[in-house]
Amino acid sequence: MTTWKRCLLCGIAGTMASMPALMAQESVQPGDSSGTPIVLTLRRAVELALQNSKDIQLARIQTRVADQSANLTKSEFLPNLYAGSGAGYTYGIPETPGGRAPSIFNVTYTEQVFNEPLRGLAKEQQEQAKVQRVLLEDTRNTVMLRVATAYLELVKAHHALDLLRKEKESAEKIVEVTQQRQGEGFELPVEVTKAQLTRAQVVQRILQLEGRLDELEVFLRNQLGLAPEQPIEVTAEELPGAAEQQGANLIAMASENNPSLAFAQSDVRAKEFRLIGEKRGKLPTLELVSVYSLLAKFNNYTDFFNKFQYNNFNAGVNVQFPIFSSKTRASIALAQANLDAAKINLASTKNQVSAGVRQKSRKVQEADAAKEVAHLELQLAQQNVSVLQSQFGEGKANLRDVERARLDENEKWMAYLDANFQRQQAQLELLRTAGQLDKVLQ
Repeated sequence: MTTWKRCLLCGIAGTMASMPALMAQESVQPGDSSGTPIVLTLRRAVELALQNSKDIQLARIQTRVADQSANLTKSEFLPNLYAGSGAGYTYGIPETPGGRAPSIFNVTYTEQVFNEPLRGLAKEQQEQAKVQRVLLEDTRNTVMLRVATAYLELVKAHHALDLLRKEKESAEKIVEVTQQRQGEGFELPVEVTKAQLTRAQVVQRILQLEGRLDELEVFLRNQLGLAPEQPIEVTAEELPGAAEQQGANLIAMASENNPSLAFAQSDVRAKEFRLIGEKRGKLPTLELVSVYSLLAKFNNYTDFFNKFQYNNFNAGVNVQFPIFSSKTRASIALAQANLDAAKINLASTKNQVSAGVRQKSRKVQEADAAKEVAHLELQLAQQNVSVLQSQFGEGKANLRDVERARLDENEKWMAYLDANFQRQQAQLELLRTAGQLDKVLQ
Protein backbone atom coordinates (compact mmCIF):
# COMPACT_ATOMS: atom_id res chain seq x y z
CA MET A 1 0.00 0.00 0.00
CA THR A 2 1.32 3.38 -0.94
CA THR A 3 2.15 5.96 1.68
CA TRP A 4 1.06 9.50 0.88
CA LYS A 5 2.70 12.63 2.24
CA ARG A 6 0.39 15.17 3.72
CA CYS A 7 0.02 18.27 1.57
CA LEU A 8 -0.27 21.65 3.24
CA LEU A 9 -1.98 24.80 2.09
CA CYS A 10 0.07 27.85 2.80
CA GLY A 11 -0.20 31.59 2.23
CA ILE A 12 -3.28 33.75 1.82
CA ALA A 13 -3.76 32.47 -1.74
CA GLY A 14 -3.88 28.98 -0.23
CA THR A 15 -2.81 26.90 -3.19
CA MET A 16 -2.40 23.20 -2.56
CA ALA A 17 1.08 21.77 -2.94
CA SER A 18 1.09 19.16 -5.65
CA MET A 19 0.55 15.63 -4.43
CA PRO A 20 3.75 13.56 -4.79
CA ALA A 21 3.78 10.53 -7.05
CA LEU A 22 3.60 7.16 -5.38
CA MET A 23 6.89 5.47 -4.81
CA ALA A 24 7.59 3.95 -8.23
CA GLN A 25 8.83 0.41 -7.94
CA GLU A 26 10.11 -1.64 -10.81
CA SER A 27 7.46 -1.74 -13.54
CA VAL A 28 6.23 -5.04 -14.95
CA GLN A 29 4.44 -6.00 -18.11
CA PRO A 30 0.62 -6.25 -18.08
CA GLY A 31 -0.54 -9.69 -17.07
CA ASP A 32 2.43 -10.36 -14.76
CA SER A 33 1.07 -12.20 -11.74
CA SER A 34 4.18 -11.63 -9.61
CA GLY A 35 4.06 -9.51 -6.49
CA THR A 36 5.86 -6.62 -8.18
CA PRO A 37 3.36 -3.77 -8.66
CA ILE A 38 2.81 -2.13 -12.01
CA VAL A 39 3.11 1.65 -11.82
CA LEU A 40 0.48 3.44 -13.89
CA THR A 41 -0.06 6.98 -15.08
CA LEU A 42 -3.42 8.13 -16.39
CA ARG A 43 -2.27 8.01 -20.01
CA ARG A 44 -0.67 4.58 -19.54
CA ALA A 45 -3.87 3.20 -18.02
CA VAL A 46 -5.93 4.50 -20.94
CA GLU A 47 -3.40 3.10 -23.41
CA LEU A 48 -3.59 -0.39 -21.87
CA ALA A 49 -7.40 -0.24 -21.79
CA LEU A 50 -7.57 0.60 -25.50
CA GLN A 51 -5.30 -2.36 -26.22
CA ASN A 52 -7.07 -4.94 -24.04
CA SER A 53 -10.71 -3.91 -23.56
CA LYS A 54 -13.14 -6.70 -24.52
CA ASP A 55 -15.77 -4.08 -25.37
CA ILE A 56 -13.47 -2.54 -27.98
CA GLN A 57 -12.54 -5.95 -29.37
CA LEU A 58 -16.24 -6.80 -29.77
CA ALA A 59 -16.93 -3.45 -31.45
CA ARG A 60 -14.11 -4.11 -33.94
CA ILE A 61 -15.64 -7.48 -34.82
CA GLN A 62 -19.04 -5.85 -35.32
CA THR A 63 -17.38 -3.33 -37.64
CA ARG A 64 -15.91 -6.17 -39.69
CA VAL A 65 -19.33 -7.84 -39.85
CA ALA A 66 -20.88 -4.60 -41.16
CA ASP A 67 -18.13 -4.25 -43.78
CA GLN A 68 -18.61 -7.81 -45.00
CA SER A 69 -22.40 -7.40 -45.10
CA ALA A 70 -21.96 -4.37 -47.36
CA ASN A 71 -19.53 -6.30 -49.58
CA LEU A 72 -22.04 -9.14 -49.85
CA THR A 73 -24.63 -6.95 -51.56
CA LYS A 74 -22.01 -5.11 -53.58
CA SER A 75 -20.77 -8.44 -54.95
CA GLU A 76 -23.98 -8.76 -57.01
CA PHE A 77 -22.55 -6.06 -59.32
CA LEU A 78 -19.29 -7.99 -59.77
CA PRO A 79 -18.68 -11.09 -61.92
CA ASN A 80 -19.98 -14.28 -60.28
CA LEU A 81 -19.00 -17.63 -61.76
CA TYR A 82 -20.40 -20.94 -60.53
CA ALA A 83 -19.59 -24.49 -61.58
CA GLY A 84 -21.70 -27.52 -60.78
CA SER A 85 -22.50 -31.11 -61.53
CA GLY A 86 -25.05 -33.69 -60.55
CA ALA A 87 -26.88 -36.85 -61.46
CA GLY A 88 -30.54 -37.79 -61.40
CA TYR A 89 -33.23 -40.00 -62.84
CA THR A 90 -35.56 -38.49 -65.46
CA TYR A 91 -38.85 -39.78 -66.76
CA GLY A 92 -40.36 -37.85 -69.61
CA ILE A 93 -38.93 -34.54 -70.79
CA PRO A 94 -35.52 -34.07 -69.07
CA GLU A 95 -35.40 -31.02 -66.83
CA THR A 96 -34.24 -29.98 -63.35
CA PRO A 97 -36.40 -28.33 -60.65
CA GLY A 98 -34.99 -24.98 -61.81
CA GLY A 99 -36.22 -25.56 -65.36
CA ARG A 100 -32.81 -26.18 -66.91
CA ALA A 101 -31.72 -29.30 -68.74
CA PRO A 102 -29.91 -31.93 -66.62
CA SER A 103 -26.15 -31.79 -67.27
CA ILE A 104 -23.02 -33.68 -66.37
CA PHE A 105 -21.18 -30.40 -65.84
CA ASN A 106 -22.27 -26.76 -66.04
CA VAL A 107 -20.86 -23.27 -65.55
CA THR A 108 -23.05 -20.22 -64.80
CA TYR A 109 -22.04 -16.56 -64.98
CA THR A 110 -24.11 -13.69 -63.55
CA GLU A 111 -23.46 -9.97 -63.06
CA GLN A 112 -25.89 -7.20 -62.21
CA VAL A 113 -25.38 -4.19 -64.48
CA PHE A 114 -28.35 -1.95 -63.75
CA ASN A 115 -30.49 -2.59 -60.68
CA GLU A 116 -31.13 0.63 -58.79
CA PRO A 117 -33.04 -0.80 -55.78
CA LEU A 118 -30.22 -3.27 -55.19
CA ARG A 119 -27.62 -0.53 -55.71
CA GLY A 120 -29.45 1.68 -53.20
CA LEU A 121 -29.39 -1.19 -50.69
CA ALA A 122 -25.65 -1.64 -51.27
CA LYS A 123 -24.97 2.07 -50.69
CA GLU A 124 -27.13 2.02 -47.56
CA GLN A 125 -25.16 -0.92 -46.17
CA GLN A 126 -21.86 0.77 -47.00
CA GLU A 127 -22.99 3.85 -45.08
CA GLN A 128 -24.13 1.63 -42.21
CA ALA A 129 -20.63 0.16 -42.15
CA LYS A 130 -19.34 3.71 -41.63
CA VAL A 131 -21.89 4.07 -38.84
CA GLN A 132 -20.43 0.98 -37.20
CA ARG A 133 -17.01 2.64 -37.24
CA VAL A 134 -18.60 5.62 -35.50
CA LEU A 135 -19.96 3.22 -32.89
CA LEU A 136 -16.47 1.76 -32.53
CA GLU A 137 -15.14 5.24 -31.79
CA ASP A 138 -17.95 5.79 -29.31
CA THR A 139 -17.04 2.52 -27.58
CA ARG A 140 -13.42 3.68 -27.36
CA ASN A 141 -14.57 6.93 -25.76
CA THR A 142 -16.76 5.04 -23.29
CA VAL A 143 -13.85 2.80 -22.28
CA MET A 144 -11.54 5.81 -21.90
CA LEU A 145 -14.12 7.61 -19.76
CA ARG A 146 -14.68 4.63 -17.48
CA VAL A 147 -10.98 3.88 -17.05
CA ALA A 148 -10.01 7.52 -16.49
CA THR A 149 -12.80 7.97 -13.93
CA ALA A 150 -11.83 4.77 -12.09
CA TYR A 151 -8.16 5.78 -12.15
CA LEU A 152 -8.82 9.22 -10.70
CA GLU A 153 -11.15 7.78 -8.07
CA LEU A 154 -8.47 5.25 -7.13
CA VAL A 155 -6.00 8.10 -6.64
CA LYS A 156 -8.53 9.87 -4.42
CA ALA A 157 -9.26 6.65 -2.49
CA HIS A 158 -5.58 6.09 -1.69
CA HIS A 159 -5.19 9.62 -0.35
CA ALA A 160 -8.50 9.52 1.52
CA LEU A 161 -7.55 6.21 3.16
CA ASP A 162 -4.32 7.74 4.43
CA LEU A 163 -6.30 10.68 5.86
CA LEU A 164 -8.79 8.37 7.57
CA ARG A 165 -5.99 6.43 9.22
CA LYS A 166 -4.70 9.72 10.60
CA GLU A 167 -8.24 10.49 11.75
CA LYS A 168 -8.30 7.18 13.56
CA GLU A 169 -5.09 8.07 15.42
CA SER A 170 -6.58 11.41 16.47
CA ALA A 171 -9.88 9.78 17.48
CA GLU A 172 -8.04 7.24 19.65
CA LYS A 173 -6.10 10.02 21.38
CA ILE A 174 -9.36 11.86 22.06
CA VAL A 175 -10.87 8.70 23.58
CA GLU A 176 -7.82 8.24 25.82
CA VAL A 177 -7.83 11.86 27.01
CA THR A 178 -11.60 11.85 27.59
CA GLN A 179 -11.45 8.58 29.57
CA GLN A 180 -8.62 9.97 31.66
CA ARG A 181 -10.56 13.17 32.39
CA GLN A 182 -13.64 11.12 33.29
CA GLY A 183 -11.56 9.13 35.77
CA GLU A 184 -10.45 12.41 37.28
CA GLY A 185 -14.04 13.60 37.50
CA PHE A 186 -13.78 16.31 34.86
CA GLU A 187 -15.95 14.68 32.15
CA LEU A 188 -19.32 12.96 32.07
CA PRO A 189 -19.64 9.38 30.70
CA VAL A 190 -21.58 10.75 27.73
CA GLU A 191 -18.44 12.54 26.51
CA VAL A 192 -16.56 9.23 26.50
CA THR A 193 -19.37 7.62 24.51
CA LYS A 194 -19.27 10.48 21.98
CA ALA A 195 -15.52 10.06 21.55
CA GLN A 196 -15.89 6.29 21.13
CA LEU A 197 -18.65 6.83 18.57
CA THR A 198 -16.41 9.14 16.56
CA ARG A 199 -13.66 6.53 16.56
CA ALA A 200 -16.09 3.78 15.51
CA GLN A 201 -17.41 5.92 12.66
CA VAL A 202 -13.89 6.50 11.39
CA VAL A 203 -13.17 2.75 11.50
CA GLN A 204 -16.39 2.09 9.58
CA ARG A 205 -15.43 4.60 6.89
CA ILE A 206 -11.96 3.02 6.59
CA LEU A 207 -13.51 -0.40 5.97
CA GLN A 208 -15.92 1.05 3.40
CA LEU A 209 -13.14 2.87 1.60
CA GLU A 210 -10.91 -0.22 1.57
CA GLY A 211 -13.78 -2.12 -0.05
CA ARG A 212 -14.24 0.58 -2.68
CA LEU A 213 -10.50 0.66 -3.35
CA ASP A 214 -10.54 -3.10 -3.96
CA GLU A 215 -13.50 -2.75 -6.37
CA LEU A 216 -11.67 -0.09 -8.35
CA GLU A 217 -8.50 -2.16 -8.59
CA VAL A 218 -10.45 -5.23 -9.78
CA PHE A 219 -12.22 -3.11 -12.41
CA LEU A 220 -8.95 -1.61 -13.67
CA ARG A 221 -7.26 -5.03 -13.85
CA ASN A 222 -10.11 -6.33 -16.00
CA GLN A 223 -10.11 -3.30 -18.29
CA LEU A 224 -6.32 -3.12 -18.62
CA GLY A 225 -5.76 -6.85 -19.18
CA LEU A 226 -3.76 -7.35 -15.97
CA ALA A 227 -3.52 -10.56 -13.97
CA PRO A 228 -6.23 -10.97 -11.28
CA GLU A 229 -3.80 -10.44 -8.39
CA GLN A 230 -1.51 -7.91 -10.07
CA PRO A 231 -0.71 -5.08 -7.60
CA ILE A 232 -1.40 -1.59 -8.97
CA GLU A 233 0.22 1.71 -8.07
CA VAL A 234 -1.18 4.99 -9.38
CA THR A 235 0.24 8.48 -9.50
CA ALA A 236 -1.67 11.56 -8.38
CA GLU A 237 -2.21 13.91 -11.31
CA GLU A 238 -4.63 16.43 -12.72
CA LEU A 239 -6.20 16.20 -16.15
CA PRO A 240 -4.01 17.67 -18.93
CA GLY A 241 -4.33 21.37 -19.59
CA ALA A 242 -6.02 20.65 -22.93
CA ALA A 243 -9.10 19.73 -20.91
CA GLU A 244 -9.74 23.44 -20.37
CA GLN A 245 -11.89 24.73 -23.21
CA GLN A 246 -14.34 27.54 -23.74
CA GLY A 247 -17.99 26.53 -23.89
CA ALA A 248 -18.56 28.02 -27.37
CA ASN A 249 -15.52 26.18 -28.73
CA LEU A 250 -16.74 22.90 -27.27
CA ILE A 251 -20.16 23.30 -28.89
CA ALA A 252 -18.48 23.81 -32.27
CA MET A 253 -16.23 20.81 -31.66
CA ALA A 254 -19.23 18.68 -30.66
CA SER A 255 -20.90 19.49 -34.00
CA GLU A 256 -17.91 17.93 -35.77
CA ASN A 257 -16.77 15.18 -33.41
CA ASN A 258 -19.64 13.98 -31.21
CA PRO A 259 -20.17 10.23 -31.95
CA SER A 260 -23.95 10.35 -31.39
CA LEU A 261 -24.29 13.24 -33.83
CA ALA A 262 -22.02 11.55 -36.39
CA PHE A 263 -24.12 8.39 -36.05
CA ALA A 264 -27.37 10.30 -36.69
CA GLN A 265 -25.90 12.13 -39.70
CA SER A 266 -24.61 8.91 -41.24
CA ASP A 267 -27.97 7.23 -40.65
CA VAL A 268 -29.72 10.00 -42.61
CA ARG A 269 -27.32 9.55 -45.54
CA ALA A 270 -27.90 5.79 -45.51
CA LYS A 271 -31.69 6.24 -45.61
CA GLU A 272 -31.34 8.77 -48.46
CA PHE A 273 -29.38 6.26 -50.53
CA ARG A 274 -32.05 3.64 -49.93
CA LEU A 275 -34.90 6.00 -50.89
CA ILE A 276 -33.16 7.06 -54.13
CA GLY A 277 -32.63 3.43 -55.04
CA GLU A 278 -36.25 2.47 -54.35
CA LYS A 279 -37.57 5.42 -56.41
CA ARG A 280 -35.44 4.26 -59.33
CA GLY A 281 -37.04 0.85 -59.02
CA LYS A 282 -39.46 2.04 -61.71
CA LEU A 283 -36.59 1.79 -64.20
CA PRO A 284 -35.68 -1.46 -65.99
CA THR A 285 -33.12 -3.85 -64.52
CA LEU A 286 -30.35 -5.40 -66.60
CA GLU A 287 -28.27 -8.46 -65.73
CA LEU A 288 -25.55 -10.26 -67.69
CA VAL A 289 -26.09 -14.04 -67.78
CA SER A 290 -24.36 -16.96 -69.46
CA VAL A 291 -24.53 -20.73 -69.09
CA TYR A 292 -22.39 -23.59 -70.36
CA SER A 293 -23.69 -27.18 -70.04
CA LEU A 294 -22.20 -30.57 -70.86
CA LEU A 295 -25.11 -32.94 -71.55
CA ALA A 296 -25.34 -36.74 -71.80
CA LYS A 297 -27.63 -38.94 -73.94
CA PHE A 298 -28.65 -41.14 -71.01
CA ASN A 299 -31.11 -38.44 -69.93
CA ASN A 300 -33.35 -39.41 -72.91
CA TYR A 301 -32.81 -36.19 -74.87
CA THR A 302 -33.03 -38.06 -78.18
CA ASP A 303 -36.52 -39.30 -77.31
CA PHE A 304 -37.94 -35.78 -77.10
CA PHE A 305 -35.67 -33.57 -79.27
CA ASN A 306 -34.78 -33.84 -82.99
CA LYS A 307 -31.12 -33.00 -82.44
CA PHE A 308 -28.69 -33.60 -79.56
CA GLN A 309 -25.25 -32.09 -78.85
CA TYR A 310 -22.96 -32.51 -75.88
CA ASN A 311 -21.64 -28.94 -75.51
CA ASN A 312 -24.11 -26.10 -75.10
CA PHE A 313 -23.43 -22.41 -74.42
CA ASN A 314 -25.82 -19.49 -73.94
CA ALA A 315 -24.98 -15.85 -73.20
CA GLY A 316 -27.00 -12.66 -73.14
CA VAL A 317 -28.75 -10.12 -70.96
CA ASN A 318 -31.78 -10.44 -68.76
CA VAL A 319 -33.86 -7.25 -68.89
CA GLN A 320 -37.01 -6.68 -66.86
CA PHE A 321 -39.38 -3.73 -67.31
CA PRO A 322 -41.57 -3.00 -64.26
CA ILE A 323 -45.03 -2.27 -65.70
CA PHE A 324 -47.00 -2.54 -62.48
CA SER A 325 -45.23 -3.27 -59.19
CA SER A 326 -47.01 -2.96 -55.86
CA LYS A 327 -43.77 -3.93 -54.16
CA THR A 328 -41.98 -0.89 -55.61
CA ARG A 329 -44.60 1.53 -54.27
CA ALA A 330 -44.51 -0.13 -50.83
CA SER A 331 -40.71 -0.06 -50.79
CA ILE A 332 -40.64 3.66 -51.64
CA ALA A 333 -43.15 4.45 -48.89
CA LEU A 334 -41.14 2.44 -46.34
CA ALA A 335 -37.84 4.08 -47.35
CA GLN A 336 -39.45 7.55 -47.11
CA ALA A 337 -40.80 6.81 -43.63
CA ASN A 338 -37.39 5.58 -42.47
CA LEU A 339 -35.74 8.71 -43.87
CA ASP A 340 -38.26 11.00 -42.14
CA ALA A 341 -37.60 9.24 -38.83
CA ALA A 342 -33.82 9.53 -39.32
CA LYS A 343 -34.09 13.29 -40.02
CA ILE A 344 -36.18 13.86 -36.91
CA ASN A 345 -33.66 11.85 -34.87
CA LEU A 346 -30.81 13.96 -36.32
CA ALA A 347 -32.52 17.23 -35.38
CA SER A 348 -33.22 15.90 -31.89
CA THR A 349 -29.63 14.71 -31.49
CA LYS A 350 -28.26 18.12 -32.51
CA ASN A 351 -30.39 19.79 -29.83
CA GLN A 352 -29.39 17.20 -27.23
CA VAL A 353 -25.68 17.54 -27.98
CA SER A 354 -25.80 21.34 -27.85
CA ALA A 355 -27.82 21.30 -24.62
CA GLY A 356 -25.55 18.60 -23.20
CA VAL A 357 -22.41 20.65 -23.82
CA ARG A 358 -23.97 23.71 -22.16
CA GLN A 359 -25.21 21.67 -19.20
CA LYS A 360 -21.88 19.94 -18.67
CA SER A 361 -20.05 23.26 -19.06
CA ARG A 362 -22.17 24.66 -16.22
CA LYS A 363 -21.42 21.58 -14.13
CA VAL A 364 -17.70 22.17 -14.61
CA GLN A 365 -18.13 25.79 -13.48
CA GLU A 366 -20.15 24.68 -10.46
CA ALA A 367 -17.52 22.06 -9.65
CA ASP A 368 -14.83 24.74 -9.90
CA ALA A 369 -16.73 26.87 -7.39
CA ALA A 370 -17.25 23.90 -5.05
CA LYS A 371 -13.56 23.06 -5.25
CA GLU A 372 -12.61 26.65 -4.34
CA VAL A 373 -14.97 26.59 -1.35
CA ALA A 374 -13.51 23.27 -0.16
CA HIS A 375 -10.02 24.67 -0.69
CA LEU A 376 -10.69 27.72 1.49
CA GLU A 377 -12.39 25.63 4.18
CA LEU A 378 -9.34 23.36 4.25
CA GLN A 379 -7.03 26.36 4.51
CA LEU A 380 -9.10 27.72 7.39
CA ALA A 381 -8.99 24.35 9.20
CA GLN A 382 -5.21 24.17 8.78
CA GLN A 383 -4.80 27.66 10.15
CA ASN A 384 -6.98 26.68 13.11
CA VAL A 385 -4.72 23.70 13.80
CA SER A 386 -1.68 25.96 13.73
CA VAL A 387 -3.30 28.36 16.22
CA LEU A 388 -4.26 25.55 18.60
CA GLN A 389 -0.80 24.00 18.38
CA SER A 390 0.70 27.34 19.40
CA GLN A 391 -1.79 27.65 22.27
CA PHE A 392 -1.06 24.07 23.33
CA GLY A 393 2.64 24.89 23.47
CA GLU A 394 1.78 27.87 25.68
CA GLY A 395 -0.49 25.79 27.90
CA LYS A 396 -3.64 27.62 26.74
CA ALA A 397 -5.22 24.61 24.97
CA ASN A 398 -5.38 20.92 25.77
CA LEU A 399 -4.46 17.91 23.64
CA ARG A 400 -8.10 17.01 23.00
CA ASP A 401 -8.77 20.38 21.39
CA VAL A 402 -5.75 19.96 19.12
CA GLU A 403 -6.79 16.46 18.06
CA ARG A 404 -10.33 17.60 17.41
CA ALA A 405 -8.96 20.36 15.20
CA ARG A 406 -6.91 17.77 13.33
CA LEU A 407 -10.03 15.67 12.89
CA ASP A 408 -11.76 18.68 11.39
CA GLU A 409 -8.76 19.34 9.15
CA ASN A 410 -8.87 15.75 7.86
CA GLU A 411 -12.59 16.07 7.17
CA LYS A 412 -11.94 19.21 5.18
CA TRP A 413 -9.22 17.33 3.30
CA MET A 414 -11.75 14.62 2.47
CA ALA A 415 -14.21 17.26 1.26
CA TYR A 416 -11.51 18.85 -0.89
CA LEU A 417 -10.58 15.50 -2.45
CA ASP A 418 -14.26 14.83 -3.22
CA ALA A 419 -14.71 18.28 -4.77
CA ASN A 420 -11.59 17.85 -6.89
CA PHE A 421 -12.74 14.43 -8.08
CA GLN A 422 -16.22 15.77 -8.91
CA ARG A 423 -14.61 18.48 -11.02
CA GLN A 424 -12.48 15.92 -12.86
CA GLN A 425 -15.57 13.82 -13.54
CA ALA A 426 -17.43 16.84 -14.90
CA GLN A 427 -14.48 17.68 -17.15
CA LEU A 428 -14.34 14.15 -18.55
CA GLU A 429 -18.09 14.10 -19.25
CA LEU A 430 -17.86 17.46 -21.00
CA LEU A 431 -14.93 16.36 -23.15
CA ARG A 432 -16.70 13.15 -24.13
CA THR A 433 -19.82 15.06 -25.20
CA ALA A 434 -17.64 17.42 -27.25
CA GLY A 435 -15.77 14.52 -28.85
CA GLN A 436 -12.43 15.70 -27.41
CA LEU A 437 -11.75 12.95 -24.87
CA ASP A 438 -9.26 11.05 -27.01
CA LYS A 439 -7.29 14.23 -27.72
CA VAL A 440 -6.80 14.81 -23.98
CA LEU A 441 -6.16 11.25 -22.76
CA GLN A 442 -4.04 9.90 -25.64
